[in-house]
Amino acid sequence: MTISELARRAEVTVKAVRYYESLGLITPERLPNGYRTYTEDDVRLIREIRTLHGLGIPVERTRPFLECLAAGREYADDCPASLASYRAAIDELTERIEALTARRATLITSLNAAAHRGSTAVPPERTGTGGENHLTLPAGLPVPEDDGTADRLPGTRVPPLTLLTTAGKEVRLEALGPGRTVLYIYPLTGRPGTDLPEGWNSIPGARGCTAETCGFRDHFQELLEAGAGRVHGLSSQDTEYQREVVERLGLPFDMLSDPELRLADTLGLPTFEAGGARLFTRLTLVVRDGVIEHAFHPVFPPDAHAEQVLTWLRENPV
Repeated sequence: MTISELARRAEVTVKAVRYYESLGLITPERLPNGYRTYTEDDVRLIREIRTLHGLGIPVERTRPFLECLAAGREYADDCPASLASYRAAIDELTERIEALTARRATLITSLNAAAHRGSTAVPPERTGTGGENHLTLPAGLPVPEDDGTADRLPGTRVPPLTLLTTAGKEVRLEALGPGRTVLYIYPLTGRPGTDLPEGWNSIPGARGCTAETCGFRDHFQELLEAGAGRVHGLSSQDTEYQREVVERLGLPFDMLSDPELRLADTLGLPTFEAGGARLFTRLTLVVRDGVIEHAFHPVFPPDAHAEQVLTWLRENPV
């Protein structure tokens, strides 16, 4: 077939075909009159290049996949070299995501500093109803007991649940991404002008969600540097409520909403009742490639928990 027919069937431009030839990714045959001619194999190779490029793999780095096909394999990623190329591409994407996340956190910090520059008012996240300070934990809070919940979780696969993030995206818990994810699960965060459930301070482990969240915010960059690929908070509060918290506290990460507590029901996580609602008991999971690697429970005091997770990551490098 001619180069124009090849381009049409492979859904690329003639210019792209010539570029692939210049890289030696496809090699056409020559007719006696000097014209190039192409085969069905070339169509398959170019379609593979286009698919891989759509996944973010540069054209010039598709060679291992094409060589795998040329070796007679049914699939381009049946060979060890292809798998190595996948891993290299994933590692590069992870680094870029971490860099962009850190840049986003810096921008949020700069925005908050600029927005409150010269203001003498108390920042809204520091007070609740009647001036209650959600960032400072009152003395004498009851300490939650270790009921052994965390002991059976390591080695368990994360269930295939789809949750909505405060960025408006759907994520599957079993496909959060490569490497480690710190998933801190909490009951609910207070909001200025909104009362907490009656008797909240007397429930072991209930108080301190805002302080815990601020801890993960303040140590976010250190957590990434210690090996966390990403950090998420998770609660049963709806996405709109969580989004207000993300904006008010200037969080560099997204929250996940599980209003039906499906994660608790699937994994058998502890919950409690307060204010007529069923809520998650505070617990943190370190998930690695879809499997729970470590679980923190009970979590106390919550305002120091991010540092506890950071210490564990540093002491248990991948």
